[in-house]
Amino acid sequence: MNETLKQIEKFHGHIGPYAVIGYRMGLIANKILGADPFLKKAVVFTGTNPPLSCIVDGIQISSGCTFGKGNIKVENRETAKVDFFTKDGKKLQIILKPEIKKEIDTIVNEDNIISYSEVMFEKSDEELFEIL
Repeated sequence: MNETLKQIEKFHGHIGPYAVIGYRMGLIANKILGADPFLKKAVVFTGTNPPLSCIVDGIQISSGCTFGKGNIKVENRETAKVDFFTKDGKKLQIILKPEIKKEIDTIVNEDNIISYSEVMFEKSDEELFEIL
């Protein structure tokens, strides 16, 4: 397992595809909106029930938007989607493609969760997300 996946595992408690997906969402936000976590906020639409809510931990790790800073909020919509906003009014929406979510929900089990998470980590942004 590479070092980034080990960091996700350490923060989240285990490695799983939704934590990896959240991590990737945060990287996209940093690339498009800037890496300073004090200049953006996130609204995550996963709700608080695992495994989908694991996206929240991934977003916190990579984007720097955290509950401690008060710049992340979770809406109970059970959707693999996050909206990022900057203080100067920019908005970025990242949605996990439905076919990827379906794949995760039907294929992942205890025997393949680590290897599948590694596969998710290596996919391109275009393969995983709709970025608006």
